[in-house]
Amino acid sequence: MAGGDRKKILFIDRDGVIVRERQVDTYESIEYIPHVFEALREITKRSDYLLVMVSNQDGVGTRAFTYEGFSGPAERIFTTLRGEGIVFDDINIDLSLPEENLPTRKPGTAMIDRYRSERYDMASSFMIGDRITDMLLARSMGCRGFLITDEELDIPEDLMDTIALKTFSWLDIASYLVEDESLSHRTASVERSTKETKISMSIDLDGTGEGTVSTGIGFFDHMLSQVVRHSRFDIEGKADGDLYIDEHHTAEDTALVLGEAVRKALGDKRGIERYGYEIVTMDDTVATAAIDFSSRPELVWDVEFTVPYIGEFPSELMKHFFRSFASASGCNLYLSATRGGNSHHTAEALFKAFARAMRKAVRRIPGDARVASTKGML
Repeated sequence: MAGGDRKKILFIDRDGVIVRERQVDTYESIEYIPHVFEALREITKRSDYLLVMVSNQDGVGTRAFTYEGFSGPAERIFTTLRGEGIVFDDINIDLSLPEENLPTRKPGTAMIDRYRSERYDMASSFMIGDRITDMLLARSMGCRGFLITDEELDIPEDLMDTIALKTFSWLDIASYLVEDESLSHRTASVERSTKETKISMSIDLDGTGEGTVSTGIGFFDHMLSQVVRHSRFDIEGKADGDLYIDEHHTAEDTALVLGEAVRKALGDKRGIERYGYEIVTMDDTVATAAIDFSSRPELVWDVEFTVPYIGEFPSELMKHFFRSFASASGCNLYLSATRGGNSHHTAEALFKAFARAMRKAVRRIPGDARVASTKGML
């Protein structure tokens, strides 16, 4: 068979790769790996790989893992994948226990030995898994592997050439397979050092809302934690400022660093929504945020606080924080809140609305690499 007619395969593990690594025996235990749908959609749409599942499900049929407990959630997983346009061409699941040492257990190849034929191009195929046994299987099949993990694993020296990529993210795999760097994580790191503050911050716009920003100002840190969680950006930051004077320089420079990090991570802004809008209610307050990453900084502020301080944080610095962010990120930002509400609630609702509006604005539109402007640039 001619080389161009031979089919390429992505052998894909399930637990730890498509869903979180655990015994999935209830619908509630199904938790999908971040970006798996987005990545597999792009791979399916923009490449000609066959999708073949290769999974061990230890001891299905035993009292500890009943067949009924396995089958319902398993079908739900495949139904959800199909609903996202992701269809597996073949499914291979071994139900044995490790102590049985059957040849169908990875790194044994018995489940997929039929793919060792001239119809398939193993040299151009890949195994996607989260364990060393998956990479050993890849080597035995004559293909290469993507190792999905953020752990430091003891990888045998003779297995290094088999691993095409070790990564914690499906986006990196999609970027590799379809040769499109724009699919990978949008990240940036910024440092700012002055006589008043020293700040470092790293950001991943395609994260899951993990991380902390520490400034030494309790209420301000609480607000920044809302940004992390509700934007779903991964952010790690540390600010050392001249708090013996007041909170002004630390709040301002933290906003400038956060804004610059977002601007750098967005790059040329190709393929993003650009606009984001959110309304957040919190007890006696309703806050509204609208944002446009237009490269034209502006803040429209329609907010009043009923007290001069929230904790140890001056209420007047709220406006200054958002103005500084807009300036550094190059966004147009509108913020409003109902008047007369509890100031803590007002501030928290504003930060949550701001974060959620940002998340919408930076979202990438699947399959669209254009700039959201008739000018052709932002």
